[in-house]
Amino acid sequence: MSGLSQLDNLCVQTIRFLSMDGVQAAKSGHPGMPMGMAAAAYALWQRYLKFDPKDPEWINRDRFVLSAGHGSMLLYSLLHLCGYDLPLDELKTFRQWGSKTPGHPEYGHTPGVEVTTGPLGQGIANAAGMAIAQKYLAARYNKEQFPIFDYNIYVICGDGCLQEGVSGEASSLAGHLGLDNLIVIYDDNHITIDGETDLSFTEDVVQRYKAYHWNVIEVGGDGENIDDLEKALQTACSQTKAPTLIKFRSHIGFGSPNFQDTHTAHGAPLGEDEIKLIKTNAGWDPEQKFVVPAEVASHMGKAKEKGAKLRADYQKLFDAYAKAYPELAKELTDAIAGGTVIDDSKLPKFGADKAMATRKASGETLDALMPSMPLVLAGSADLTPSNNTHFKGVQDFQKNNRSGRYIRYGVREHAMAAVMNGIAVSKILRPYGGTFMVFADYMRGAVRVAALSKYPTIFLFTHDSIGVGEDGPTHQPVETLASLRILPNLLTFRPADANETVLMWKYILEHNDAPVATALTRQNLPVLDPAKHPGMKDFNKGAYVLIPETNPDVLLLATGSEVQLAVEAYATLAAEGIKAQVVSMPCWELFEQQDKAYKESVIPPSVKARVGVEAGVESGWWKYLGTNGEFVGMTTFGASGTFKDCFKNFGFTAEAVVAAAKKSIAKA
Repeated sequence: MSGLSQLDNLCVQTIRFLSMDGVQAAKSGHPGMPMGMAAAAYALWQRYLKFDPKDPEWINRDRFVLSAGHGSMLLYSLLHLCGYDLPLDELKTFRQWGSKTPGHPEYGHTPGVEVTTGPLGQGIANAAGMAIAQKYLAARYNKEQFPIFDYNIYVICGDGCLQEGVSGEASSLAGHLGLDNLIVIYDDNHITIDGETDLSFTEDVVQRYKAYHWNVIEVGGDGENIDDLEKALQTACSQTKAPTLIKFRSHIGFGSPNFQDTHTAHGAPLGEDEIKLIKTNAGWDPEQKFVVPAEVASHMGKAKEKGAKLRADYQKLFDAYAKAYPELAKELTDAIAGGTVIDDSKLPKFGADKAMATRKASGETLDALMPSMPLVLAGSADLTPSNNTHFKGVQDFQKNNRSGRYIRYGVREHAMAAVMNGIAVSKILRPYGGTFMVFADYMRGAVRVAALSKYPTIFLFTHDSIGVGEDGPTHQPVETLASLRILPNLLTFRPADANETVLMWKYILEHNDAPVATALTRQNLPVLDPAKHPGMKDFNKGAYVLIPETNPDVLLLATGSEVQLAVEAYATLAAEGIKAQVVSMPCWELFEQQDKAYKESVIPPSVKARVGVEAGVESGWWKYLGTNGEFVGMTTFGASGTFKDCFKNFGFTAEAVVAAAKKSIAKA
């Protein structure tokens, strides 16, 4: 085996056989990719990757992303052999309930897993964000003789990753930004689930990535050409202007007499007979499973000693840095510890004398807060003036300005979301990025992964309803709000006015345990006076009583721009002797986290007459409205026209809310 000693070869075989045995024990999984890439991954981990198995979150470790997450047994085998807290018994329970070795790598679940990679293309896109994070952190904190952040991001991806559009978006951005700390090994095995890649994928990947402004190196051979791979890695690490793609010719199911280079090896166990044959041909005992030879355990286990020394040397460097630059060191350690507190005196206050769109209120809040929050990175998918995501004095993050905090994502919504997830896993930086809410559908894969993994990513959506107006139904997200609310762990905020928007940002910036989606208006809204609505103090509880009423006849529940309709309807009903309690519900998910007593104080169960008002579909509302409730909302897509015409013609008027209230009272 070129470039590998006899002991190295034994280590590679061990990785292969652990992967085969894990998949076979689970009776499901993907053995072919780990077998084909075992030698390349071993060389990378053994000779290049900088990490400490005993401190998986050491801030200056190199990051390794298995973008081809279906090959997870490759990663689990490496983590176990290198001394991470992943015992062999966990490999034996691959894909089983409660194990630390799920079918695809999951962030926060397994030590050493940097990001959740299952949907193909997400990992390589996350890696672009991780590379941005390193560049920004280095620009902010590194000083002469103090390379506090000098890590690289290494990726193994496959044909599936490169076929998914999100990887193309992210790779284009990475090339534009010249992220030379990003090194991708492309597992070029010519196979996907359906069969050989030329069934559907005959493009020239090398030329595509050169067009993206990447450095591209081709490594041919039999999948064991480690000498040339090492030369490619050396070249990649010396690059100063571009990310690198190493096209590594591999063989799926390497060593399998019957299934090597076939799609059969991709997504199913090889079978006991085939595994015995593979082991016999390699001189191993075919009856033994999950074997780690003592010399392999000793050799690969040295990663613990190496990592401990790297970590200890780094600590000495950081201690000296803290003495030389105490303010920067404290800023960094405080960020790692978490616990941001927003100074209320910096929050803007909006008077009731001027109507304002919540997107504009958001922009003014960012203007007030962001200049003093250097660890928040901003951006937009080419909608900066519309999203109001830019803030005073901010510079663009570019190839020639790594200290810039504003990322121009271009018209790449899906990449923006996935890249932000990669920034968020730094656990130091917090990203937000804006686009129109209807384009959340383009971002869905990355938003879902953020929710699954609890990345503290901020998805800033504006133009939240038919209030978009003249752009018409293609841009009016009547169903999007409901579709976001059904994602577990995602907090979705739809503030009613400028002052609720301020409270929204305070909450978001002070909490980093979940991703957030905002729903902000294009159109101007009346501004609520907190002095007249003391219930706003409970904004953080997700819903609160905006206008209280003793023994109300009906509850008017609303979010966002429709709260004003509930307020207008309240006045009309009051003039007719009907008592209505108005409830603003800016974040359902936070409301659901409250105790029963609070929830019943906001939505008293004794009041059966209820009206929900929202310029979206009714999905999700009935848990609050009950059997006697009425809903004033959308049942169709929108239409082109001014926002006033849209609201009027689709029935969003105070009169409609009054009529719905009377109808609900009659039923109750």
